[in-house]
Amino acid sequence: MTNLSNIFISIGNINIYWYSVLILIAIMLGYYIVRKEAPRRGLSVNYISDLVFYMLFVAIIGARLYYVIFNYKIYKGDFLSIFKVWEGGLAIYGGVIAGIIFIYFYSKKKGYSFIDTLDVMAPSLILGQAIGRWGNFFNQEAYGISTTYSNLKSLHIPKFIINNMYIHGSYHMPTFLYESLLCLFGFIILMLFRKSNRKRIGMQVSIYFIIYGIGRFFIEGYRTDSLYFGSLRISQLVSIILVIMGIGIFMYNVIVGRKKSNERV
Repeated sequence: MTNLSNIFISIGNINIYWYSVLILIAIMLGYYIVRKEAPRRGLSVNYISDLVFYMLFVAIIGARLYYVIFNYKIYKGDFLSIFKVWEGGLAIYGGVIAGIIFIYFYSKKKGYSFIDTLDVMAPSLILGQAIGRWGNFFNQEAYGISTTYSNLKSLHIPKFIINNMYIHGSYHMPTFLYESLLCLFGFIILMLFRKSNRKRIGMQVSIYFIIYGIGRFFIEGYRTDSLYFGSLRISQLVSIILVIMGIGIFMYNVIVGRKKSNERV
């Protein structure tokens, strides 16, 4: 059985990896979406363009540092490997955390709403995650526990995915696919929800936190490459925090919305 190559194209001695190509596609689509929405939320296009440009570097650095810190044993004997981002090894939660911190300070510096900015970015972020997980597919990472061919076939998963889930002598659950579908579902919900709730600040990011946090918590339990702090899966802890934050922001908006409705009555 031949697994799919993680190389998109080779030009001489230079390899361009699927991982890099998919991240680039995710960035381009995400930027298009956020650029269209920004003016409707009172955010200038120049502000968003500059923010996205700087945040990309911050998020990639954050995602890589997060991964390296919790996999330090792998890199302590080969520090140059830390910079080989194109080979994989980006932890999405590290990128999300670094991105949110950067948005907070950048938005304050430019005089724009922090929460409004997060709202505008949320659909693009979750779409980017849906696309980016396919980079994990080609790199044969972010997969789940061992399973059987017949079990995968019974799930009506395309054969090319099943074949590439044959790793180290056994088939594995395609947790990358589960998360990609989760993120695609979240993106659709956010896009449907966005227009009717544009005036409710924080609703977009709260829904993102809740949907992704809940889904990631359960998916993470099936993964074999989780990052740990002691005996605890870091991503599950972060997921719980995200869900709590999301519910808090959502409930705050509901309560405030009801108060405003009562005041108008």
